[in-house]
Amino acid sequence: MTIAAGIDVGTGAVKAALFRVNGDETEWLARSTLRIRQRDPLELARLAFDQVLEDAGLNEKEVDYVATTGEGESAEFHTGHFYSMTTHARGAIYLDPEARAALDVGALHGRAILCDERGKVLSYKMTSQCASGSGQFLENIARYLGIAQDEIGRLSQQADNPEVVSSICAVLAETDVINMVSRGITSPNILKGIHLSMAGRLSKLLKSIGAVKGVVLVTGGLALDDGLVAAIREDIEGIKTMDSEVRSHPDSIYAGAIGAALWGAFRYEKLLARGEITQAA
Repeated sequence: MTIAAGIDVGTGAVKAALFRVNGDETEWLARSTLRIRQRDPLELARLAFDQVLEDAGLNEKEVDYVATTGEGESAEFHTGHFYSMTTHARGAIYLDPEARAALDVGALHGRAILCDERGKVLSYKMTSQCASGSGQFLENIARYLGIAQDEIGRLSQQADNPEVVSSICAVLAETDVINMVSRGITSPNILKGIHLSMAGRLSKLLKSIGAVKGVVLVTGGLALDDGLVAAIREDIEGIKTMDSEVRSHPDSIYAGAIGAALWGAFRYEKLLARGEITQAA
């Protein structure tokens, strides 16, 4: 039996997940999410780790492996580090065993990851960091419109004549939105237009890596934005060469942390089997 923690240090939030792994059986013991909001991400990583330990009633010495992902490689308490595409793929398979691709949409980028049934990465591609297809861009627009983040998806789905943002530059796209407001375009139509613009780029990513059929699980910070998920489905329906089923999961935001924990447990067991480490009594 192995106790493993996964800490996903993203741009907008730190996520932690704690698992007990016994062969093919996994038990999710605890989870934690902390928004960064100009705070030190590595300090928050420690806080998130402490929180899942407290929630699970464990102490740090009882954890066999602490795996980080994202920007968490410098965390002093970690045992090992895994690349984000690896952890999101594994987390996607845990959350939805039918998934064969993960679409990670975070604060600064979108990333499409093709994987097999074990979560092994077969191919991946990501958007440009400056593209207007990120969570940070959407958050900035919502703030300008005076809309709370949890209202974005609902309002987007109320659109009746969406105004698509064409620019791939976030600065120019924000200027476009300001012009839309001055022309009296409603917030729902602006938000749906932004979602459709983002969806177009994300669909192209999926197509470029060969994720043209089967289940795609949306992960990352925007996975729970129902308006964006709906826009991705709508965009894919218009592409004749694609027959992908886009899904989300209530715990999609934890995909990276889940994958880190599960890969950490796998690595620990391999090291143990090779005699490179000894299990604590």
